[in-house]
Amino acid sequence: MNILITGACGYVGSSLTPYLLSQGHNIRAVDTEWFGNNLDPHPNLEFTKKDIRDLDETFFQNIESVIHLANIANDPSVELNPNLSWEVNVLATQKLADNALRAGVQQLIYASSGSVYGVKDELDVTEDLELVPISVYNKTKMVSERVTLSYKDSIKIHNIRPATVCGWSPRMRLDVSVNMLTFQALKNKKITVFGGNQVRPNIHMQDMIGVYSHFLEHQSDIESGNYNAGFENISILEIAEMIVKKVPAEIIITESNDPRSYRQNSDKLLGTNYIKQFSVQHAIDEIIEKYNSGDLEEKDEYFTVKTMKALNLQE
Repeated sequence: MNILITGACGYVGSSLTPYLLSQGHNIRAVDTEWFGNNLDPHPNLEFTKKDIRDLDETFFQNIESVIHLANIANDPSVELNPNLSWEVNVLATQKLADNALRAGVQQLIYASSGSVYGVKDELDVTEDLELVPISVYNKTKMVSERVTLSYKDSIKIHNIRPATVCGWSPRMRLDVSVNMLTFQALKNKKITVFGGNQVRPNIHMQDMIGVYSHFLEHQSDIESGNYNAGFENISILEIAEMIVKKVPAEIIITESNDPRSYRQNSDKLLGTNYIKQFSVQHAIDEIIEKYNSGDLEEKDEYFTVKTMKALNLQE
């Protein structure tokens, strides 16, 4: 299959791209390389360093499926420059969908976010619940979903709402909960937990790759729409307690003004015959292994806000 991946050098993209290449797909990859490029050369990989806002219809020629990962990710990063985030996360997505349609692309898989629901008290947060986004980042994702779905009569649209992704990647992130807390324990022998009672859904990197691959393989069988992709609803404190069972460390709990607490029910995804295979515990174990082997070091590019500031991308 001929696949276009935007954000191919990102946290998910730098793991997803080599996996799809290993499965025999032809990949056209696009990324700004703000966080570097960890993709190895491959005969079936065509890479272009480019901002997704500058893509034209030619990039979509002879492409069967698009996996649209590129975005300004997470609340703190978006707050640095909300205008840039609306341009990248929403306007560029609309342009991408339009170009994909014009070029005859059959499927668009859009990486949305499970945070579009806002703060929810329901134990089962399904795709049918009202979206009440509480941050600019959440709002850009909600609007982009509605933009992509406006094309569903002409192209198959699969909006994936991932939970917080955890686990190892060549372009690591140390500013997401499981990864960050595990690294704190390893480096400082202390874990700082803000609040702790906030519940967040999680998904392991390998399951995230599995979900995208699943939608590629079954594009004709799965109807257009929004799909949650999160399997473990765990509080921040519970994550910390899991970590200290493997890494001796002190848990320090401080007050938090972050109200975000939400769960995900992914029965709709599981109903498409996707089978979850990995867990938060797997992520903790592999981060410990990478740290002890010397493969995981603290780098500025592993922190989105720090990198964006270094690139002078804030307002």
